[in-house]
Amino acid sequence: MRCSGQRPVEEIPNVSDVVETLARTAGLADIYSKVMDGTRLTFADGLALYESKELMAVGAMANIVRERKNGNDAYFVRNMHLNPTNVCTVDCKFCGFYRPYRQKEQGWTWDLDRCLSEVRKRMDEPLTEVHIVGGHNPDYPYEFYTDLIRGIRELRPEMHVKAFTAAEYDFFAKRFKKPLDQVFRDFIDAGLGSLPGGGAEVLVERVRQEIYRKKIPAERWLDVVRTAHEFGLRSNATMLYGHIETHEERIEHMCRLRALQDETGGFMCFIPLAFHPENTELDHLPGPTGFDDLMTVAVSRLMLDNFDHIKAYWIMITPRIAQTALNMGADCIDGTVVEEKIVHMAGAKTPVGLTMDELLELIREAGREPIQRDSEYNVLQRFDAVA
Repeated sequence: MRCSGQRPVEEIPNVSDVVETLARTAGLADIYSKVMDGTRLTFADGLALYESKELMAVGAMANIVRERKNGNDAYFVRNMHLNPTNVCTVDCKFCGFYRPYRQKEQGWTWDLDRCLSEVRKRMDEPLTEVHIVGGHNPDYPYEFYTDLIRGIRELRPEMHVKAFTAAEYDFFAKRFKKPLDQVFRDFIDAGLGSLPGGGAEVLVERVRQEIYRKKIPAERWLDVVRTAHEFGLRSNATMLYGHIETHEERIEHMCRLRALQDETGGFMCFIPLAFHPENTELDHLPGPTGFDDLMTVAVSRLMLDNFDHIKAYWIMITPRIAQTALNMGADCIDGTVVEEKIVHMAGAKTPVGLTMDELLELIREAGREPIQRDSEYNVLQRFDAVA
């Protein structure tokens, strides 16, 4: 017996029919057909998705791809962040984290023991990854970086060290006059596991000239990452969005990442990074909206067909929007993090870390199965698998 007005199951349209209707109504029927056929989307397709403003249609199509690749799984990692210094010579206008080298007394430059103390005080926590990034600080000797990695591995041999962006490796090579190949050999010998995805910002020269002209150019960023992949290192990729870039430039960025992934296969995950304007030189800008956060996750899932994972980085877009993104293209919600500094120094109001229970609750509320992963997306534990 059913309640009055309840439709019989056989009359309820299946999911693909609903999504097709949404896409057709939004004027995105051709893109829907490509998504269902597994055909790669073009630059024009990506731009059409953004300019449609039809979040439900775009998110529903992205969810099809997300579930095709990762089913109902939603990944997280038990990790900590370590930022040895915020003193930097690059002076990016979008950054609220750095302190100029000419004013370095206003920042911090931790020595090796101070950095390792951050790991020591969490020896009893079941962390599997330390994520290390910092400023371009000329005061450190070369050995500081390799000794830091080696020291962490000696303290916790099981800990995966995801350390330093492509922009930082370019800085190391130039600062210490070493070939990039030698830098990677030295860091791998010290115990480097993988690279985070930062430093790319937007891989378009116009944007670089406007707000981070001292930073590594797009071609060099791609070359450094290509070299890392050639050495067998995996990496993530990011895009900083919501400042002065256009939709066209976002899609160009994604297309360049997709092309490099075709070449090397070394990217693990794409992470859209929402710009936080507070405490930066661009504090007159509003930053992205929640709508833009979700649309960017969805568009990236549809455009980056050769990336296995899309991350909804809760630190930047809030836990609740990240939770929603798990049904609009994202399959990863990052991790426990533990005392994030970079985004919070730019005014983020999100927590500096989440507990294991909080992450599990976020994922379960989204109707997904929580999966604890390692740094390379190998499954460490499933929590809600059906027996």
